[in-house]
Amino acid sequence: MPEVSLHRPYPASEVSSWHFECDVAVIGFGATGACAAIEAADAGAKVLLFERNSGSGGASGLSGGEIYIGGGGGTDAQRAAGFEDSTEDFTAYLKLAGGPCADEAKCELYGREALNHFAWLKGQGVPYRGNYLPGKHIEPTDDSTLIWSGSEAAAPFCDKAKPAPRGHVIQHMGWGGGRPLVDVLEASARAKGVEVVTDARAVALVADGAQIVGAVVRIDNQNRFVKASKGVVLATGGFVFNDDMRRKYCPETFKLNDPIGDKDDGSGILLGLGAGGEAVHMEQFFTTCPWTMPESHAKGVFVNVQGQRFINEDCYHGRVSRCAVDQGGGKVYVLLDNAHFVQPMDFARMSIAGTGETWEEVEAELEMQPGTLAHTMNFYNAHAREGRDPLFDKRAPILTPLDQGPFVALELNFESSYFSFFTLGGLRTSARGEVLGRDGAPVAGLFAAGRCTSGLPAWGHGYSSGLSLADCTFFGRQAGRTAAQG
Repeated sequence: MPEVSLHRPYPASEVSSWHFECDVAVIGFGATGACAAIEAADAGAKVLLFERNSGSGGASGLSGGEIYIGGGGGTDAQRAAGFEDSTEDFTAYLKLAGGPCADEAKCELYGREALNHFAWLKGQGVPYRGNYLPGKHIEPTDDSTLIWSGSEAAAPFCDKAKPAPRGHVIQHMGWGGGRPLVDVLEASARAKGVEVVTDARAVALVADGAQIVGAVVRIDNQNRFVKASKGVVLATGGFVFNDDMRRKYCPETFKLNDPIGDKDDGSGILLGLGAGGEAVHMEQFFTTCPWTMPESHAKGVFVNVQGQRFINEDCYHGRVSRCAVDQGGGKVYVLLDNAHFVQPMDFARMSIAGTGETWEEVEAELEMQPGTLAHTMNFYNAHAREGRDPLFDKRAPILTPLDQGPFVALELNFESSYFSFFTLGGLRTSARGEVLGRDGAPVAGLFAAGRCTSGLPAWGHGYSSGLSLADCTFFGRQAGRTAAQG
């Protein structure tokens, strides 16, 4: 009997009997899997959805429930708040956010279809209050809808695409809107006849020659064979909890100690690779430290251990954090004056590393070379008073002089402060959700979406909140629909 393995498909000729039969098998029951199952069922397919946990959720269920949406002149929430958002600006920003890793075909398709996708989400029952919450927020603490959730209003992005807030959050009081979002999508999938099998871990794909025709799932410590006549959709998440894969592909993440996800062990990526797929941008990861909580800290200045700035601090908090992790010395500092300092949130694990009546005194407490930090801040303040930042192009209203002593330096230590992170690289897929091989051709019968692929959130330095849920819900739908077409 052949070995059951993540690394190579099991031959269909060796399957003595099928325990499950369907048109489309979906592996993973987060938002990606739910949307794939809904779309496949709407296309007339018999759908089985397998989940290794005892219920739905995945990384989506741990999220804030925020989806990045725009274009077409703007959503109802954008227009009500006075923001116009053209498809051209929206698509341009998506490409800028993807940086050197951007998949232009995916950006262009989502740019054209995002408004229709928003309507589709509402059609599944996802509620939105419809109001705009100004300011710089990681997540709304109330049930507000629209927030600024990326670097749209910061250089260099704002010079290449007209800014607009695009983070659309499910109507839900407080943090954690991802759980009710998945609940809505689960209810829709079940109402459409999707059969859900829980406590079922995918351990192999099944192939008939070059065609993927099913999967092997482990249930009650027994292998069970699933026949999927039209295809298998992988919706299994990233690889943040697989240390071997991280060492191989994404070793920089070992600077940090707060991975976030749910059973994100890379199994779907390994299944896809074993079937002939290709993984791309595997070195990419997202990270953030919640330094903008409280919001006044967003007006601070970041320096590395040499006392040098390295980023325009008005951009997205995750972009600042990702650029911070690029700095040597194992830590960075956010500098604040008395007008803007508030005690940081305890969970951020940020400590006060230096204080002083002058920046020279702070510099001495941090044991920096004399004249380094002081020069940085004298240069910054002199130009901030003129409303400009010639080094990094930080913009008003975040740009403000820090000249009201006493002064403080908060330490963000990569090892001990809260830097949450997850992986971004994964299987290369078409905009239709097909897993692509190294030759660029689809792997027959195999589809994937969400964090087991490289999608819209492809570049850690350009990530914006809501891109992951935008990617997994929209391209989950594409994968489900394409699979159902056989």
